[in-house]
Amino acid sequence: MRTHKKLLIILLASASSMLVAPSTFATPVILQLDYEIPVQKNQVAFVPFAGDSILSPIILNDLSRTELTVTNKDLPQQPRSSSELAGTLPIWQQLDIPYLVVGSTRTDRGKVVIDYEVIDVKSGRVIKGKQSLISDKDQQSLRYAGHVIADKVYELITGTPGDFSGRIAYIEETGTVKNKISRLKVMDADGENARTITEVQGSIFSPAWSPDASRIAYTVQRDKSYPLIYVQNVNGGAATVVTPYPGSNLSPSFSPDGSKILFSSSFEGSADIYEISAEGGNIRKLINWPSSEVQPSYAPDGKSFVFVSDRAGFNKPQIYRYEFGSGRTIKVSSGGYATSPQFSSDGSQIAFLSGRSAAIMNSNGAVTANLGNTGIDEAPSFSPNGKRVVYASTQGGKGLLTIKSLNGSESFGKSGQGIIRSPVWSTNPK
Repeated sequence: MRTHKKLLIILLASASSMLVAPSTFATPVILQLDYEIPVQKNQVAFVPFAGDSILSPIILNDLSRTELTVTNKDLPQQPRSSSELAGTLPIWQQLDIPYLVVGSTRTDRGKVVIDYEVIDVKSGRVIKGKQSLISDKDQQSLRYAGHVIADKVYELITGTPGDFSGRIAYIEETGTVKNKISRLKVMDADGENARTITEVQGSIFSPAWSPDASRIAYTVQRDKSYPLIYVQNVNGGAATVVTPYPGSNLSPSFSPDGSKILFSSSFEGSADIYEISAEGGNIRKLINWPSSEVQPSYAPDGKSFVFVSDRAGFNKPQIYRYEFGSGRTIKVSSGGYATSPQFSSDGSQIAFLSGRSAAIMNSNGAVTANLGNTGIDEAPSFSPNGKRVVYASTQGGKGLLTIKSLNGSESFGKSGQGIIRSPVWSTNPK
């Protein structure tokens, strides 16, 4: 459906358009534009950046997977900056789209310079001025730049940082039980650009990102050996064993400053919770109950952590919180079966496994969302801004990664070659 309107636009009769000296104002002329204006329900108009073929599709795709409704269709012109809107702003205002994103790219000394603006269409104001980003010219750098720009555009419009430049680590398993190959992989938050960080003959468990997204801690169990926790730089290099103890060393969690790791281990008997330097050494036991305590996870402020214990009875695991300052431990969950707790970045929510269903509760233990039975006994992981989660499931015998919005916007999935496990979202790199 389209609305047919004629608009009178007053322009300055100058070959240089608006770029005229203050003392040489030209005689205004009236230009009548006959333009069919489509009825819009979109919140953002996105004009592909001038001089670019890589960034724009990534930015548009990222924004389209949020609660914002975004379009690049039926736009009256293709401006590269706000200055090009000076004479045609009334046309854009008639579209009833609140925000307009424009930009351009150029090369400077071997780098790509991206200039872009988010415009409040009603007022014509550029929100927080022109934004600029410099990127290397290779494909991977430009992909990352596109995610960073999408983050900023989302933040300028909503006031909340985006979650597109964070990455997702996950495990992909292929082969038979006796001849299993496990790969620790990392992909962009849009499901693209997947690459293998490490590959082992055996099993990989519970990857965890460092706060600066430069390292991943994970457990490896090879045939006839104990599960050991390794730390590896995402950009390459050899992995380092940080828990060389004769027991089941599982579920690493980095402290907010990246200097320590929580984990569970049975090397002294039943499974207990320990803290260790991220380089290994300086180990200390934090929880020493007669029952089994597993799956520790630091709170974002570093003042406490949550963990799972079966002290309430066999097959009745519950989630508890330990406070570093007081040494006090309190029960958080209230259901009959609760495991695998993971905090959101602001500490207000905890993703966990409720029975066989992936679920979310607030920090007081009240369940706020139930994502259902995924077929894999694992909890979801929050995106950096807490508005989306990623979790693993199975579909048709194949592994599937699902990224689901918690506010009703689009969800999407990515299938793998084998079984997919333990996806975890990093923070946005600084």
